[in-house]
Order: sequence, then structure tokens, then C-alpha cells
Amino acid sequence: MTQPPEQTAVPARPIVPLTEPADGVGDVVDTAAGLARVVAAFAEGSGPVAADAERASGYRYGQSTFLVQLRRAGAGTALLDPVALPDLSVIAEAVDGTEWVLHAASQDLPGLGEHGLRPARVFDTELAARLLGMERVGLAAVVAELLGWGLAKEHSAVDWSTRPLPMDWLRYAALDVEVLVELRDALAARLDEAGKAEWAAQEFEAVRTAAPPAPRPDPWRRVSGTHTLRDRRKLAIVRSLWLARDASARVRDIAPGRVLPDRAIVAAAQAMPRTAGQLVQIGEFAGKGQRRRAATWQRAIDQAMALAESELPSQRGPSSDGPPQARLWPERNPEATRRLAAARDLVARLSNELSVPVENLLQPDALRRLCWAPPRPATGDSVADFLRGRGAREWQIGLLADRLAQAFAENG
Repeated sequence: MTQPPEQTAVPARPIVPLTEPADGVGDVVDTAAGLARVVAAFAEGSGPVAADAERASGYRYGQSTFLVQLRRAGAGTALLDPVALPDLSVIAEAVDGTEWVLHAASQDLPGLGEHGLRPARVFDTELAARLLGMERVGLAAVVAELLGWGLAKEHSAVDWSTRPLPMDWLRYAALDVEVLVELRDALAARLDEAGKAEWAAQEFEAVRTAAPPAPRPDPWRRVSGTHTLRDRRKLAIVRSLWLARDASARVRDIAPGRVLPDRAIVAAAQAMPRTAGQLVQIGEFAGKGQRRRAATWQRAIDQAMALAESELPSQRGPSSDGPPQARLWPERNPEATRRLAAARDLVARLSNELSVPVENLLQPDALRRLCWAPPRPATGDSVADFLRGRGAREWQIGLLADRLAQAFAENG
């Protein structure tokens, strides 16, 4: 039998570490005079603006931005302190109409917008990588695969509210925007080749114009480990401790998890201590800091213990306008179960065919809602209108509306 020719392994592309910005690391701009110089330079520059922002998640309360990095050809890189310069809108005005390049833009645009930096157009390198079906879409991974450069990421989770910022951190921050425009060009070429450039443009605009997310109902239910509590009184303790922790964290401008870890909240709810003395016998409250605040935490527990039954939180959480959990569908709505199975199979096959992740083809929530209560009759046009009302983009609707309508016709 003839053997197939032996495959020759393609050597891996050598990765060249990026350790120094091409223009060096400039001083952080924190004065009006320095900002004026940046504005003049960026107004005279050319091409897209590369942008990034650093927060102090895990250290400070909220998601405030503590460093803004911008780069443009002919202008170089600017590192700006948004604490000292909270209004940076003059930069956006100086480059009005210019495309901005960001990686995972949905994470940075809200914070940039708080400082007046609202781009007219966006290119999101992470979203582009997703639409191209790349296995790893983190900035360092995409840069390595497409450009052959190695970006160090050891400072990605540091406390960016630190002042002054260490030189190593600033070097890291400058390098993150140094590669973005070249990365954008490489991704844009691949999108064009794959016939996905218009898809990407619609996705980028959706991210740019996205409304802020609505506040979560009962945010205390996100405490890790709450799902193990099967008693409404214990849930009330979680809620009361969460509220006390949040108030303390807000006043002190400290990340809530540093004030009181989730595991401590759940441990207290399980133990239901009656006194501060009993509370500090719990391992998570035995440390010096928690012992010092034991009276505060015990007051929160006492408040929960004193609630009437009618005031206790429900085990099931707040009501939702969406469909129930899919595991309940077979009993409540067998037809919807069949529709969901067929729709998921269709989307999965299309995802594989197009090399686009399932979640980027259509938001899972929109798909569940459509399958639970589809328009009647479920035609290509009516399904398209339904998806459009749930925020689907036209490229997604064009791919899926007729196919989903056909799948529903075949599966009840």
C-alpha cells in the first residue's frame, strides 16, 4: 500500500521579546501644560490612535481609570494621569473623526468616556481575533501569533492607583499601545481575506455605542459560595454583611474583597454567630483586621437575625422577564426544548463552518428567548425582527434568521 508523503513540520515563528518602547518611556503627563503639548502633538499626528487604560481592580472600590495610554504616528506615546487631569476631552476633540484602536474595547471605553475620551470610530483587536476564530485572543497571544513579538504581562494586575508609578509599570503600559496599530493592520487584512470585514465593522460599532449595563438586581447574590446556602435566614446574613462591606469599602475606597472576603461572609452565614466573640472563633474572622471590625460585622448579622420571616430574601432570587432555566424546559414547554436543541445544533454547526465562536454568532440570551417564545408565525422576517430587537447585528441576522425559522418549522 502506498504511504502518504511524510508531513514536514512547519517551524514555529520565533518570538522576539519587546522590552523597550521605541521612543523610550516619557514622564506621566499630570499638568495642564503637559496636556496642551499632548493635544498639539496628536492633532499634528496621522493615522489611528492606539488607546489603553489601566484600573486598580482588586485594590480600589469601583472601576476608576488611573492611567491612560495613547499613541499616534508622528505624536509618539502619551501616558496621562486621569486623576490629576480628569477632563481629557481636548484630546478627543483634537483627533475628532479618527479611528481608535483598543484591545477588548468594552472594558476600557466606559472608563475613557468618564474622562471625555469618546472615539468616533473603533477597531477592537480582541473582537477581530474572535471573529477570525483565533484560539487565544489575549493581547499578548494575538501579538505573538500575528506579529511575532513577545509582550510581558506581569504588571497587568498591579495597583495602578500607586503614585508615583514605577518605571517598570510605565514601560509595560507604553508597550501595550506601541503594537496596537500594526496589530490592527494585520487583523484587518485577515478580516478582508476571510470576508468578515463588514461583520467586524458592525461589531465594533455595537461596542462603541453600547449603553451602560443596568444595575444588577440583588448584587449581593454574586457572593461566591452563596449557592451552597439553603436557608433564607442565612441568605439574609449574606445580604446584610454584603451591604455593610460595600458601605465600608466605598468610604475607604478599597476593593470590597479586601475589606471582607466572600468566603468570610459565607462562613458567617453558615455559623450564624450570636456574639462578636463567637464570630471571631470562625477562622476567616480570626485575623487582626477582622477582629478589630468584629463589632461592625456582628451588628450586620444581628440585623439579619432580627428580620421577620416576611422580610427574608427568597431562595430563588428576583424574578426575571426571561425564560426559566433550560433544565426546566422539558416539563414546562416541550416544544421550546425541541426548538432550543435544534437552534443550538444549527448555531454550533455554523460556528464551526465559519470559525466564529458561538457566543459571537448570537448572544445566548437572545437565542434562549427566541426559542422559548418565538414570534408567530416564525418566518425569516419575524425572526429577524425579534433578533434585531434583542440587539443582534445585521450580519448575524442575515446568517441566522432564515435558518432558525426553518429549524423551528421542522421542530415544532
